[in-house]
Amino acid sequence: MRPSARTAAGLLAGAALLIVAACSGGTGTTAADAPKIELTVATFNEFGYADLYAEYEAQHPNITIVEQHAKTVDEHVRNLDANLASGAGLADIEAMEVSWIYKYLAKADKFVDLRKYGADDLKDRWLDWKLDGATTTDGRIIGYGTDIGPEAICYRRDLFAKAGLPTDRAQVAKLFEDWPSYFATGRKFKQRVPGSAWYDSAVLTWEAMRNQLIQAYYSNEDRFLGAENPLLKRTWDQVVAGSKDGLSAGLPAWSDAWNSAFRTDKFATMACPGWLLGVIQDNAGSYGKGKWDVADVFPGGGGNWGGSYLTVPVQSPHPEEAAKLAAWLTAPEQQVKVFKKIGSFPSTLDAYDDPQVKSQVNAYFNNAPVGQIFVDRARSVILKQHKGPRDGEVNQIFTAALARVDAGKQAPDAAWKQALAAADKAANVRFGS
Repeated sequence: MRPSARTAAGLLAGAALLIVAACSGGTGTTAADAPKIELTVATFNEFGYADLYAEYEAQHPNITIVEQHAKTVDEHVRNLDANLASGAGLADIEAMEVSWIYKYLAKADKFVDLRKYGADDLKDRWLDWKLDGATTTDGRIIGYGTDIGPEAICYRRDLFAKAGLPTDRAQVAKLFEDWPSYFATGRKFKQRVPGSAWYDSAVLTWEAMRNQLIQAYYSNEDRFLGAENPLLKRTWDQVVAGSKDGLSAGLPAWSDAWNSAFRTDKFATMACPGWLLGVIQDNAGSYGKGKWDVADVFPGGGGNWGGSYLTVPVQSPHPEEAAKLAAWLTAPEQQVKVFKKIGSFPSTLDAYDDPQVKSQVNAYFNNAPVGQIFVDRARSVILKQHKGPRDGEVNQIFTAALARVDAGKQAPDAAWKQALAAADKAANVRFGS
């Protein structure tokens, strides 16, 4: 049989290797002969990596991957903090949720600067703002981006029709060019459909709006701003005014009441990252099919809620191998595979040209072209907000205060003052203490 050009080239290459081995007096080192290495990967929730681990192990016979899985982000962060403090026990790869990685940028010396293992050559993979989220002010890159949560607006077509509002998603998008128009449309809706709220929660609406601020809680020098930031207070005032006017359903996110509300007419819209579509469908079931839709818009431009990074702690005994695995897991090809499996939206630009991503249609949401919608939403995000090392703790204080206001348990002014005082104290606790 006449060999192909590729086969012939392979035979020549093999012959050359044999000659080199003979001259050196050895047999050469294959991947299977390489030292056996176990790489641990610490994750939380669902990353969808099981099949990828098996694929990587097949390509690298000397490597075994063991996942250390925490059920929640909080559990993962507790483990991470404890092992950082003790100086031992961290995995070779530690996943970082987007709202917490800023805490560890302040301790970047505890994590490998991935530029040492080729990160500079990979920079163009990601959206700029995704890469920025794991880059220190002096240019060190401590994390490779996994998924993101670009936000659109999900809405109830049937409730919009009841209120005399347009139901076509292109026309709906025109209603929400900015937050004032979003709230104004909500007040109009509330007058016409008094039995339903406009959105599910003041807290989740605050999250969407706060994340768009160039500065929210911290200055670029990691100084807590608090009352010095008029944009933060303006955002607070808009949200609490919405609660006062009945626009919020007052539902704590992930609570039983919130979950069951999707099977009722409790609210008409919500800030909606791509991963939330599955949550809506699971909660609403057959009741919501055809009622829910997605508009290719987000008030004020782009917004992101969710996503993670893979970091390599300096504790790792195998930093080079861990960095290579992290780079492979977050490559566009792997992100597309994870998207197909569990719906995590890619953060890599090349993935947006993949038909498996951009051509996705969701039948549950009236055949909405969700792939293209969230590609558009991802490209529209411009996150230049600086988040200080205690951003997560500070935000929990403000969201708890908003929840009290939303539930009618505290007046807005009192809640704001209480949150400012508690946040100032939290922000000035030294990291690691």
